[in-house]
Amino acid sequence: MGIQESFINYLKYEKRCSSHTVVAYQHDLDQFVQFCADSVGEFDINKVDSKLVREWVVSLMENKLSPRSVNRKLSSVKMFFKHLMKMELIDANPVVRVPLPKVRKKLPGFVAEKNLHHLLDDGFFSKDFPGVRDKLIVEMLYGTGVRLSELLNLNENHIDLKSYQIKVTGKRNKERIIPFPRTLKPLIEEYRLLKKAQFGFEGGLLLLTDKGEPAYEKLIYRVVKTNLSKVTSLEKRSPHVLRHTYATHLLNKGADLNAVKELLGHSNLSATEIYTHTTFEKLHRIYEQAHPRG
Repeated sequence: MGIQESFINYLKYEKRCSSHTVVAYQHDLDQFVQFCADSVGEFDINKVDSKLVREWVVSLMENKLSPRSVNRKLSSVKMFFKHLMKMELIDANPVVRVPLPKVRKKLPGFVAEKNLHHLLDDGFFSKDFPGVRDKLIVEMLYGTGVRLSELLNLNENHIDLKSYQIKVTGKRNKERIIPFPRTLKPLIEEYRLLKKAQFGFEGGLLLLTDKGEPAYEKLIYRVVKTNLSKVTSLEKRSPHVLRHTYATHLLNKGADLNAVKELLGHSNLSATEIYTHTTFEKLHRIYEQAHPRG
């Protein structure tokens, strides 16, 4: 039995990989073996070094393969040589020292302004307790950019209706003050009245379930997903998407990056900078309108 066949059997019977995964490994390995044969005239496991593996990576990148695909192929070949080390056929894995191509971080999605205005202003929510609460959840997440955990822990006495601001406790118990839009004030007042009428008490945690118990993560996720589905086809429709949207819209309106960092409760600027990508489209439009050769 050849070493490649031995490796495939190892994947099938010891690792119990799916047939789809086995075929992918087989294809990646065949590709590498062919590259070695074309480059140095043969495929000899004892003559493969990190330099040859790097040359293969370069050739894959030159053939316009994505970094993600190249990384997957490298992983296949790395496991093959790991298997050979286990069998004591080689002393070192030549893939270990080969740097992986950088995979671009997936940029956060966000909801268009007009879509959110449509959702919040055009009668999508009922006027009973669950409807007003659900609208408040969406408005709070979009209007303040708070994290899900911060929203769930928000107490009524942390809301200052006169100053239009809330006090939240973020990561590492760090407190911060966040202003909220004026549209939120009447909604909070309406919700408080319904909450008192429904359960006979006021104060305590802001958000409650239909049974008067503290709201929980799954409820918030469900409310956000259900309502965002009405106005956007974004794949991700989570509370965090509304936080992304909050930051994106602020930056698009000219807000200072450092100010947005403080509002979001980020400990460093690099975490906030991910949101600047979303302004590229706007900058491109401005360039085309303003530049004499745009």
